[in-house]
Amino acid sequence: MFSVVDQYRVKFLWKPFGGWAGRSSPERVKKKIHLVRQDVARSCKKMGIPFSPPPIETDPTLAGAVSFAAEKEGLLKPYIIEVMRQEWAEGRNIGEIDTLFEVAEVIGLSHECVEAASSDESYLVKMDENWQEAQSKGVIGVPSFTVDDQIFWGNDRIDSLKDHLHDLRLRNI
Repeated sequence: MFSVVDQYRVKFLWKPFGGWAGRSSPERVKKKIHLVRQDVARSCKKMGIPFSPPPIETDPTLAGAVSFAAEKEGLLKPYIIEVMRQEWAEGRNIGEIDTLFEVAEVIGLSHECVEAASSDESYLVKMDENWQEAQSKGVIGVPSFTVDDQIFWGNDRIDSLKDHLHDLRLRNI
């Protein structure tokens, strides 16, 4: 994802959702989890990155809330990278505050910031607003990338996103 920001003249806007917004419901997850994890394991193997899936009940709301604090502190990129590593390479539940404290230690975010963000109701409201905005634009899931009226859904669409940005002559020279 960050290779797009590094290689193209684009503005990166982080708009996390909370709860199950933009994700399959817990009932649907139970039906498709085996296939999804097989698919993700294959993708990770191809990319040469470790894969250890998180608990099925992981709710990313807390991690999303703390991401706003990380962004305010200029630590959004390392925060996202470390949260994803903890969740998908270590199999950790990013909905647990202790996991996010570990993330904070790795990236240099204070425990106080994590604690404050975890109880900031305005962040929950903002995540809901982000989901409402995303739906109004036709976004149906995460991760999604939008360029004007074009939506690229899924990390497997990043190459298509790059092709589109190249066609728009937005590649850095």
